[in-house]
Amino acid sequence: MNLLLVKQEIINLKKMEKTINITLKVWRQAGPKAKGAFETYKLENISTDSSFLEMLDVLNEQLIRERKEPVAFDHDCREGICGMCSLYINGHPHGPDSAVTTCQLHMRKFKDGDTITVEPWRSAAFPVIKDLMVNRNAFDQIIQAGGYVSVNTGGVPDANAIPIPKPVADEAMDAASCIGCGACVAACKNGSAMLFVSAKVSQLALLPQGKVEAARRAKAMVAKMDELGFGNCTNTGACAAECPKSVSLSNIARLNREFICAKLKD
Repeated sequence: MNLLLVKQEIINLKKMEKTINITLKVWRQAGPKAKGAFETYKLENISTDSSFLEMLDVLNEQLIRERKEPVAFDHDCREGICGMCSLYINGHPHGPDSAVTTCQLHMRKFKDGDTITVEPWRSAAFPVIKDLMVNRNAFDQIIQAGGYVSVNTGGVPDANAIPIPKPVADEAMDAASCIGCGACVAACKNGSAMLFVSAKVSQLALLPQGKVEAARRAKAMVAKMDELGFGNCTNTGACAAECPKSVSLSNIARLNREFICAKLKD
C-alpha cells in the first residue's frame, strides 16, 4: 500500500512539473585552429527545475542518440565553487541571473519558446580548446608568478596568535571568494584580468602573512598579466557586475596602490 502511495506521489509531482521548449544556438568548434560556427538545436519538455548544465546533458544525450558529436563543455563540482562552468549565455557570462555560476543557473530563468545563444569565453588569452571549452591556463600562470606566500613562517600558529581586525579579515575573505572562472575577462570590452589579479593580490596584501612579499607580488603578477595578452582596465565596472561571487571593484584600486608603492620603492 505504501509503495502505491509513493508511486502516485511521483506521478503527481511529474504532473505539477513545469516544462519548456527551447531553441539552442551553440558555438561548435572542432579545435583551437578550426573555424567555428553556431549550430541550432531544438529541445522539448525541459524541466524548469533543471540547471543549465543539466539541460546541456539532455542535449548531449539527444545528440548521442542521433549518432552526432556531443557538445564539449567544461564542468566539475556543479556547486558554484570551482568556476569551470564558464559559458557566455545570451550575451552574459554565466547567463542572465546575477551572482551565480552557470551550474547554479536554472531553466526557470527562461521562457517557453526562447532562443538561447551559448558561446565560450571570448578573449585572446583564453583560446578555445573545443566547442564551449577554453584554455584558462593564463590564470594559473598569473598565480604562479606571485599569488602565494613563500617566506618561511614557521609552524602553523594558533588561530588567534596573529591579531587581525575583523573588518580586515572579512575584506580579505571577500577577495579570496574569487573562483578564477574568467567571467570578468569575458565581460570586459578590453579583455582585462584586473579584477581577478586584484582579488588574488588583495587577499594576501590585507593580511600580515602576505606583506613580506607584497612589492614583489604586485609587480610579478601585473607583469605576467601583461605578458599573457590581457587588456588594460578602463574602469567600466562590467567585470564586477558579471562576477558570480560579487568581487568588489575596490580590489582594483588596492592593486593599483600596491603596484605604485612597489615601483616607488624601486
